[in-house]
Amino acid sequence: MTELLNQKYRDQLVTWIFLYNTNNSIYGGYLSQNWHFNGGYISDSNAFLFRLQYNGSSNPLKFSVSNAGCAGIANSIYGPFFGSSHDMCTFSETINSSGGVFSQNGNFGGLGGCYNLNGQNSASFANNSLQVTDLEVYQIKGGPDPNKTKMAESSLLDKPWRKLPKFKAETANKLKEELVDYGPDSETGVTAANILLIGQIGAGKSSFFNSVNSIFRGKITSKARSGSFEHSLTTVYRKYNVKDHNSGKTLKIRLCDTRGLEEEFTIDPQEISHILDGNVPDRYQFNPSAPFTTETFGFIRNPHLGDRIHCVAFVLDGSTIDVIPEKILKQMKAMQSRMNQRNIPQVVYLTKLDKVCPMVEEHAGLMFHSSAVREAVDKIADVMGLPRGFVLPIKNYESETILDQNIDILILKALKQTADFADDYMEEQVEKMVAENGQGRKEKE
Repeated sequence: MTELLNQKYRDQLVTWIFLYNTNNSIYGGYLSQNWHFNGGYISDSNAFLFRLQYNGSSNPLKFSVSNAGCAGIANSIYGPFFGSSHDMCTFSETINSSGGVFSQNGNFGGLGGCYNLNGQNSASFANNSLQVTDLEVYQIKGGPDPNKTKMAESSLLDKPWRKLPKFKAETANKLKEELVDYGPDSETGVTAANILLIGQIGAGKSSFFNSVNSIFRGKITSKARSGSFEHSLTTVYRKYNVKDHNSGKTLKIRLCDTRGLEEEFTIDPQEISHILDGNVPDRYQFNPSAPFTTETFGFIRNPHLGDRIHCVAFVLDGSTIDVIPEKILKQMKAMQSRMNQRNIPQVVYLTKLDKVCPMVEEHAGLMFHSSAVREAVDKIADVMGLPRGFVLPIKNYESETILDQNIDILILKALKQTADFADDYMEEQVEKMVAENGQGRKEKE
């Protein structure tokens, strides 16, 4: 309990509910008052649901109440009941154990109705399972002040688990200068590195471009459409340029934005190949019913090296790694196969890690001191089959209204490393073309 609770207490009864399900997940809820059975709703602006462990791994998340008037239901026929719309109804009447397991007769039918899930669902919250080995209820006198309490979703390590420049103004300024001065080698004949952003809807793909653009504009901007919607907000293929407000220079890095990955709409593999090969023009309007082909108007028939994609960045939600849909994984693996055939380097921008570790939410500079973030990086590296050093934890600008130096450093460092990988690819392609031209001359002789 000491890792969960802040040490500032109040003189009143609070209620903690812990459930241990058969999937080795631990979840529950909190009320800042005694759970009574006087009938009607329990009003509590400090209530929240939480997840401590998922599938045997420590992966805590906190879900604050969004409708305080129905934080809980006080009815003697029910076990712990959170939310008026069955956010989490554990059981009713009496339940019995069978083989050490209690099959509770409640449900998560309205999960998200009275509590803010931040993109999670019943599967990622509790495996969508109310089969539990134990349900514990604690009433504690002098519980923590929820306004000052943060769930300790990971421990802080004394030393960072990855070396990174110090989080200070000089570091941010130096990274900005390096990116403003960056340019592909003149031997390549390429004017700008093309970085393709690919990711599941809601992971923060378009938000990454907006965050980069904000840093170089010196204020929060929203040029690309972003947000959490049922279907992808990106309907047009864009090669976004970024202009540095201070110097007036346009970065020689283009961030290429394509449709978000969805379970219902599988992106045509050949369409991805055309994007990688530079056949798709800027501002092409995607049409799910008619994929881009060689006969599509605007098809670039003889693309140069400068038209191609030089590095791919998969933008993935670090808080939902364990529940990435199988259909989405298959799409990404199929894309990776085509990228590997072309020797195109790949990185992962791991976003939303402030949901994995609230300490990162308050201070992004603690990213590489968080054991939970390190665990998320290890997991996604295994899923994507990439070295851990190619998984780059970042935090996009989402709720912020002013720039944050620590967020800037994470984003700028990730972008700089991606540009370095793009340089490696372009250098390799030039060497390949030189070798092929030399071989061609020999054959003619």
